[in-house]
Amino acid sequence: MALLLAIETTTKNCSVALFENSNLLQLKEQSSDKYSHAEQLTLFIDAVVKKSKITLKEIDGIVLSKGPGSYTGLRIGTSTAKGLCYSLDIPLVSVSTLKTMAFGMSEKEDYTLYCPMIDARRMEVFAAIYDQSNNEVREIRADIVDENTYAEFLQDKVLFFGDGALKCKSIINNPNAYFIDGVFPSAKDMGVLGFEKFANKDFEDVAYFEPYYLKDFVVGEKKKS
Repeated sequence: MALLLAIETTTKNCSVALFENSNLLQLKEQSSDKYSHAEQLTLFIDAVVKKSKITLKEIDGIVLSKGPGSYTGLRIGTSTAKGLCYSLDIPLVSVSTLKTMAFGMSEKEDYTLYCPMIDARRMEVFAAIYDQSNNEVREIRADIVDENTYAEFLQDKVLFFGDGALKCKSIINNPNAYFIDGVFPSAKDMGVLGFEKFANKDFEDVAYFEPYYLKDFVVGEKKKS
């Protein structure tokens, strides 16, 4: 038996879950436009652990959603996960955010293909395409979406979801394109993929691990008053 703590901070949804192997025991999450992960994440971890009536020292590993996503969110999640791994001397497992989203959705909705989308500002999204068995059909990319971006896949029924999907709804005009609103990456979907990697001892090097930003972080110029 392994107790795994899952951390998801790649979008506005700050999410923490505790699993026994791949079975969900506790979940604490909150979606906020304020992106209050720095204030909430450690509180959520504490709440999940206390509700499960265990101590941090009983946790066997950390599962981290590695991105792509918000640069700041990824830094907060990664630094917290690394801190726990160092202090508790436990391994770090990372899972792809988009792959995890597709896995969670395929457990609930029956479509041929799944396209999770994370908002990357303006008309750009971080996206990939997966089949019903969670195999990657098209790799993760930063897509600037127009009517032809996913045309080659829309011979089949494709489900688009995630906080980037809403702005694409009016652009991807195809009878095989389906949309679900209000979906964010969640720690509750990380149990199966996380435990599989943990069981196979597919661990990250905590000292050198970096999240998957996909795009370089660009600091904008400060506006003159």
